[in-house]
Amino acid sequence: MQAMIFAAGLGTRLQPLTNDKPKALVKINGETLLERCIVNLQKHGIKKIIVNVHHFSEQIVALLQERTFSGLDIQISDESEMLLDTGGGVLNAAPLFDKKQPVLLLNVDVLTNLSFQELRSYHQRKKALATLVVRRRDTSRYLLFDDNRQLTGWKNYKTGETKISKPDEFEQSTPYAFSGIQIIQPELLHLIEEKGKFSIIDLYLRLAKANSIKAFVDDQSIWMDLGKYEQMNEAEQLVKQLDLE
Repeated sequence: MQAMIFAAGLGTRLQPLTNDKPKALVKINGETLLERCIVNLQKHGIKKIIVNVHHFSEQIVALLQERTFSGLDIQISDESEMLLDTGGGVLNAAPLFDKKQPVLLLNVDVLTNLSFQELRSYHQRKKALATLVVRRRDTSRYLLFDDNRQLTGWKNYKTGETKISKPDEFEQSTPYAFSGIQIIQPELLHLIEEKGKFSIIDLYLRLAKANSIKAFVDDQSIWMDLGKYEQMNEAEQLVKQLDLE
């Protein structure tokens, strides 16, 4: 398995920490989010990693040149000219992927001890085109899955907006919150019709009409999405817990 780290975001909700650096280089207990993410992938035996960059991209490039990660092939997918969102980011990085291996995609600001190997095994058993890690937690936007954990749609429960992939199953489906972690088969790259900047969630919703887009329900692992400056203290405590494992 190979991996792509989404590290191109502006990190506006982490200001003032991101006023002079990208979110990926925000430090928790002395180590950047990007370094933690790379080391975690390496622990799971992943050796090929793509990192997309946009905001303060030169700082990320400099870190990866200075910091030695033994045995890893780390490549940059450059979005300096335009931030492409998650779907556009994957499409832009596609030439860098090994076309024979599934790709683990994850956000740089996700802190977790989820077993990526367990996730890959589930993905393979389900013969899924894509497998999305989800949790039962409070949010405003949910992905919906049927009893077979097939994606049926998306709903914003605050505004009522919906995007429906499977009309017959949508109303009876179970809502889950997306965890910012997913696995895709390389074949998915050939099914992308979208261009430029677009969300990978919208891509999944389109493909789910005729393809296997599955949920991996994670209710065991430690997980946190460091989205706001106010969460820094919580993140520091969680990282201490992860470091003790």
